[in-house]
Amino acid sequence: MLFRTANLSQLAEFDDIIDVRTPSEFAEDHLPGAINCPVFSDEERIIVGTLYKQVSPFEARKVGAAMAAINIAHHLQVRFYDRPKSWRPLIYCWRGGQRSGAMCIILAQVGWAAHKLEGGYKTYRRNVLAQLEILPATLGFQVVCGPTGSGKSRLLHVLAAQGQQVLDLEKLAQHRGSIWGRLPGKDQPGQKYFDSELLLALQKMDPSYPVYVEAESNKIGQLTLPPALVRAMHLGSCLLIETPMVSRIAGLQEDYPHYIDNPPLLIAHLQALHRFHGEKQLQCWIELIQAGNFSMLVGELLSLHYDPSYLRATSKHYVNLPSARSVRLVDLSADTLNYVAASVVAERAALIVSC
Repeated sequence: MLFRTANLSQLAEFDDIIDVRTPSEFAEDHLPGAINCPVFSDEERIIVGTLYKQVSPFEARKVGAAMAAINIAHHLQVRFYDRPKSWRPLIYCWRGGQRSGAMCIILAQVGWAAHKLEGGYKTYRRNVLAQLEILPATLGFQVVCGPTGSGKSRLLHVLAAQGQQVLDLEKLAQHRGSIWGRLPGKDQPGQKYFDSELLLALQKMDPSYPVYVEAESNKIGQLTLPPALVRAMHLGSCLLIETPMVSRIAGLQEDYPHYIDNPPLLIAHLQALHRFHGEKQLQCWIELIQAGNFSMLVGELLSLHYDPSYLRATSKHYVNLPSARSVRLVDLSADTLNYVAASVVAERAALIVSC
């Protein structure tokens, strides 16, 4: 063998981690910090796979070898030309097979200490899922609860700015967690990439200190949270945010200007509530939208739909909610949020000292 192998525990020993899978495979998920230098394009992989199944493995390898040679030569000329002799790359493909092997052989022939990742991406993916079943239970979650629009996300952002450990699940998921939660101009990541980013975030947390997180269901948009994380959050200590309705209504209109500016989109997404409230109620809300009366619309959506459903969900799952510390936000201004965040941290520090 012209190259050596390495395992996941050795990732930090390498200068570059090179993913030789296709661009679409890389986009779906990849090892943290990896760069994509595909041995096959998406189209070429289909051609080789079709030949393998419909003609013969030999014909597939012959055609594939020519494609791989051209692509690897391109990477040598464009991506790796300035790498020094001491460069240590780690190469991986789907299973640690022929694609990563081909790249490793050529890089090793040049004189670089090329290594192939044992088991490839599949081994990495299994490790991610395994760690997501273990790691959440080692952390102490402080779950920020409160009805829609009460400022939970805003408070988390201020806590993070004040140096506290915050797990921002909605930021990772690129979604605000409701039927109107899709962020304008942004698609949610795939489940695998979300899992990888979530594991990275959890690995940065110090178990000696609390991790603040917003109360969520087991799904954010199209993405599913790991069961172990959901369990750990359900068992966490709770902070209950209380905010005046007028501030919640104003804050939600600030957070969702893309719906205020696009009434047809708002009406279209409103249809998801038909099964809960029926045609007559939906028509009343549509008339409020058409009249531009968004304050009344938001108030009714909160009181008739979101507040009751949120109370049912949190009361059912968050076992420490009855003993939650109440946190009053008189408004959602920066001054108020900074003051309350500092008070939350100070109260917890005092509680630890007294214990």
